[in-house]
Amino acid sequence: MAEKVVIGDCELWHGDAREVLPLLPCFDLVLTDPPYGIGDALVKGGRGGSFERLISENAAEWDVTPEKEVFDLIFGHSKNQIFWGGNYFEIPPTKKPLCWDKVRPNQKNLSEWEMAWTSFTGRAQLFKHCANGGFVAAEANEHPTQKPVPLMEWCLGFAPDARTVCDPFMGSGTTGVACVNLGRKFVGIERERKYFDIACRRIEQAYAQPRLFEDAKVGDTAVQGDMLLPANVGNNPAAEGSPAP
Repeated sequence: MAEKVVIGDCELWHGDAREVLPLLPCFDLVLTDPPYGIGDALVKGGRGGSFERLISENAAEWDVTPEKEVFDLIFGHSKNQIFWGGNYFEIPPTKKPLCWDKVRPNQKNLSEWEMAWTSFTGRAQLFKHCANGGFVAAEANEHPTQKPVPLMEWCLGFAPDARTVCDPFMGSGTTGVACVNLGRKFVGIERERKYFDIACRRIEQAYAQPRLFEDAKVGDTAVQGDMLLPANVGNNPAAEGSPAP
């Protein structure tokens, strides 16, 4: 049976997305990083350094592509969607792809960039951010495929009017942390107890941090300091009048 924990404006569910999503209302945005379904390749190829061993450990078990049923549930319970790794899933082509340039050329076992599928229409856009080897977040390597918080905050900027955000593959809670930082209401679903507990802790810690945008209204776009470095000029989706959903 699914378990629910409420932390501030975040509602966290320990359970399977197939069971929990039907219980929930429609969201303004689903922002998520589902398993890509490349577990076998990780197991066979990820035997280099310590990080490669980390992501390949038991990857054939946890990195399994979500079933079509799950994507149908997501489309039926959200107005807009952003799926990292969208090129791995059997979904219609996107009219506005996003790209994360990890600023790490000549990767051997890891991708130099990743693509996100979106439900929006507009020009393709690029986010440059090197995060501790170009793949995991700089803060703490608490999930094998953890995304950087600044990346998820950048994604939220493409849906400035989205008041409710859901991540049905929450992992260690990065999307939730980004929502806390930007004043969005968040619902996350995670079936692995280990990562669910980590997500709860990280989101609690995010609420405990001084808020840079304490008075910001829900939906305001924020840009972290490191995104204003020369290498990241242009990463702000609002800076050039990005198309609204």
